[in-house]
Amino acid sequence: MSDSEQHKEKMKSVQAKQRAKVAEAQDPGRGLVLVHTGKGKGKSSSAFGVVIRALGWKQKVGVVQFIKGKWITGEKRFFDQLGDVTWHTMGEGFTWDTQDRDRDIAAAQAAFAKGAQMMQSGDYDLIVLDEINIALRYEYLDVNEVIDTLKGRDDRTGVILTGRDAKPELMEYADLVTEMTEVKHPFQAGIKAQRGVDF
Repeated sequence: MSDSEQHKEKMKSVQAKQRAKVAEAQDPGRGLVLVHTGKGKGKSSSAFGVVIRALGWKQKVGVVQFIKGKWITGEKRFFDQLGDVTWHTMGEGFTWDTQDRDRDIAAAQAAFAKGAQMMQSGDYDLIVLDEINIALRYEYLDVNEVIDTLKGRDDRTGVILTGRDAKPELMEYADLVTEMTEVKHPFQAGIKAQRGVDF
């Protein structure tokens, strides 16, 4: 048997296995919970890629940003121009900038209250809780309350939670968990964040 024929036979087998898996899979009848975490770059970027995908299907999307504050980002500018995303930036900035735990807690709780309202409304197909894992890491929010709120969300609504150091309980509850691993980062070589790549 030639290399080409061997390859064709191998791919036929792979195809049959894949089709069998797809045939067994079922629609859960609800939006999924995705967690994007890890020390590597790309957690929020990946979430906004999913936002674009949802918008491509004419789905209704909302974003609640924790932590980032008034930091101007390319994704916010883009979605503002598009006009199809409900966007709430509610953080006060990075924790090392505010240096005020009570203020950070109040901001995180206000952001989560907004996110909870959106999740329960039944108005959204997808909601991104951007950098909520940071708020959980510093215990500005209670992980059990967050999970209970996710459980009580409208069936229509999928949720993406981003930020490093996701709580184990949250990862256990989620349908999908992706951990970004940093292999190399320009900041470690003294290169400052670049517009259009980093923000």
